[in-house]
Amino acid sequence: MNEGRSRNMRANRRSNTKPEVALRKALHALGYRYRKDLRLDLPDGVRVRPDIVFTARRVAVFVDGCFWHVCPEHGREPTTNEWYWTPKLRRNMERDRATNSALRAAGWRVVRLWEHEPLPAAVDAVIEAVGPTAAERRFEGTAHD
Repeated sequence: MNEGRSRNMRANRRSNTKPEVALRKALHALGYRYRKDLRLDLPDGVRVRPDIVFTARRVAVFVDGCFWHVCPEHGREPTTNEWYWTPKLRRNMERDRATNSALRAAGWRVVRLWEHEPLPAAVDAVIEAVGPTAAERRFEGTAHD
């Protein structure tokens, strides 16, 4: 095994990336409660590990890195070791599509965000999928007109 590549691969985080942590903090500050990095075992034997999971609402949120998931805006073709990286990145894209399909088939809503998305837009996308917080729902239930 190429020791240099192995060392570089270890430097890349699977979870707790800066954009993911910023999104979680913003959601938490708004009153949203979620599970982070929770493994979901879906019916067809598919296992997925979304970055943020709203279990009761069945919403899975992924914060995708531009390089690893081939962002159409910032993703780029590898210029070194393309024999290794091109198939790997293609498999990542295929796995993302399969994950989305498996989650939707199991009744989950999927939110995929790019790491470069502005935080307010990312928060809005999640809130749109999840709906109001528990406190907001309680408040709406007690409102009298």
